Amino acid sequence: MLKIKVVNKGHQPLPQYATAQSAGMDLRANIDEPITLKPLERRLIPTGLHIALPVGYEAQVRPRSGLALKKGITVLNTPGTIDADYRGEIGVVLINLSNEDFVVEDGERIAQMVIARHEQGEFVSVEVLDETERGEGGYGHTGVK
Repeated sequence: MLKIKVVNKGHQPLPQYATAQSAGMDLRANIDEPITLKPLERRLIPTGLHIALPVGYEAQVRPRSGLALKKGITVLNTPGTIDADYRGEIGVVLINLSNEDFVVEDGERIAQMVIARHEQGEFVSVEVLDETERGEGGYGHTGVK
């Protein structure tokens, strides 16, 4: 298992996988008092966590499906990317897409974090691209059924 250095400046437990097959770990709000998100309001919610990922890895911050379905709360910049050279506090940009106020409580599971390998690419200028079956078809070009 990949070891990730973490400094927890908050008062919440470290993220953990809920099951042996889980891809994401829950991130918790680390706040001194509840935060009310009004409809269509967005806020940066602190977690108290600072991590050092190995080179070649990123962390993605994603919505929790239960909050999205039941409460209309999601992560605005989905997925949020944490780069290997970032050492600041992990924050979660939540938005309330419901018609009702939503109160974020201290310790509430607000998002999930997935650790993933990545590669950097280098663009190489060419005059022509290889032909493919799709050609230059755009959004929705392959149909809906």
